Amino acid sequence: MKVRTVVLFFLLSVFLCPVGHAVESPMAQLKPTLKSLTDLLSDERLKGDAHRAERRSKIMEAINVGFDFEEMSKRILGRTWQEISAEERELFTRQMIKLLENIYVGKLESYSGQQIDFLEERVKGKRAQVSTTIDNQGAKIPVHYVLNLTDSKWMVYDINIEGVSLVGNYREQFKSILRTDKFAGLMKVIEEKNRSFEKGKGSL
Repeated sequence: MKVRTVVLFFLLSVFLCPVGHAVESPMAQLKPTLKSLTDLLSDERLKGDAHRAERRSKIMEAINVGFDFEEMSKRILGRTWQEISAEERELFTRQMIKLLENIYVGKLESYSGQQIDFLEERVKGKRAQVSTTIDNQGAKIPVHYVLNLTDSKWMVYDINIEGVSLVGNYREQFKSILRTDKFAGLMKVIEEKNRSFEKGKGSL
């Protein structure tokens, strides 16, 4: 009888255990994504203009595993997100991904083996922040990743570099355009920016 009681208690403790306990920590989930990214950036076979398309494709594939670009786009647009259609949301997200690829991946391609140190993680409900530093010629640059827990997976939706939020920065940039030219005007600006990068005229 006592053995049966112990077994029953054990089974109940397993099945009633909160799902959150089975989820890996934000830092544990982020590390493989950044490792894949730095491995690709260090791969000599992918360096140079001749391998640019292949390199970019592999980098974006690696980033997509740990980054929630739809959530990022939603927060950048703010209340405008609620005012546009599902098709427009998809279009905006697709163009934002392309813009981030052109601007930020372009900068990342100068990576030359700088060390990433993981410092700490802070979790509050379904939100978390993972703090890191990048050693750039002796200077420690703070980079904070802000994540959401979605379907038992921690996904990055914002990056804060030296106190500047990626989401906040774009939200401020787009606010005046949305005020005067609405969503259609903003899309024209972003699409033109991406075309200029394709022609090799984009500015970082």
